[in-house]
Amino acid sequence: MSALTTIGLPVALGIIMFGLGLSLTLGDFARVLKQPKAVIVALLCQLVLLPLICFGLVLAFQLPPILAVGMMMLAASPGGTTANLYSHLFRGDVALNISLTAVNSVIAVFTLPLITNLAILYFNPFDDQLGLQWAKTVEVFAIVLLPVALGMIVRRFWPRFAKAMDKPVRIASVVILVVVIAGAVAQNWALLLENFGRLSLITIVFCLISLTVGYFAPRLVKVGKRQSIASSFEIGIHNATLAIVIAQTVLGSVELSLPAAVYGVLMFFIAFGFGFLIRDRSAAADGSVPDRTDDAAAPAASA
Repeated sequence: MSALTTIGLPVALGIIMFGLGLSLTLGDFARVLKQPKAVIVALLCQLVLLPLICFGLVLAFQLPPILAVGMMMLAASPGGTTANLYSHLFRGDVALNISLTAVNSVIAVFTLPLITNLAILYFNPFDDQLGLQWAKTVEVFAIVLLPVALGMIVRRFWPRFAKAMDKPVRIASVVILVVVIAGAVAQNWALLLENFGRLSLITIVFCLISLTVGYFAPRLVKVGKRQSIASSFEIGIHNATLAIVIAQTVLGSVELSLPAAVYGVLMFFIAFGFGFLIRDRSAAADGSVPDRTDDAAAPAASA
């Protein structure tokens, strides 16, 4: 692999996660206690139900072992920060999205290596090579949480600087991510093209199921509509960039990152269409907007 992916991808993800940290406070973690039902349902769907559904899809579609593990890694990835933007556009509870993203990012440090290792153990794609062991799990921790923690520290002690850095960080993350992914796609075009047809259907089905489960599971237990919209996007829009970075830089496999790469392109269109089906029309009619949209805009745009 080239320096473009081994260095550029982690740097791009680090900037994105740093931008997320600039928008977070400790209150975002504490807020989950105010909406325990919505948070518990969303986390159970994200951490338990979706990996099980993805496992069933992988078996049903009879994916090769390396792609099967890549799909499971995608399913184990937390919600992407783009979920905040979609929730804002379609009148969801953006504050809940921010809290769920914060909590999910912490939990994923433990659950993503666990689910990935179980998938590697079951599908055995690397000829008995071990997966994410302790040292590599520490890498996941460094990739996910350290930039977020740094961003939160900057916001806590230097709020003016954090506010001034908001736009430059968002722009830098978008530019770097586009350049790096475009370069990676160009280098692995033949491999991506070869597997796109095989992966497009399963990723579309998985995205639709994720969005649907994320919306209707909370509704079944009487969670409010705006909170259910937030949950839908948080669960349906996975952090594909994180899955790609771990696959290519931690586990050293481009093929392992292909499901996340295909999903990362298709999910934006699917989520946009789904948003029109579930949007809160009553909120749109009276002109109300979700709380904390300014805070939400920063991490959302950085994706």
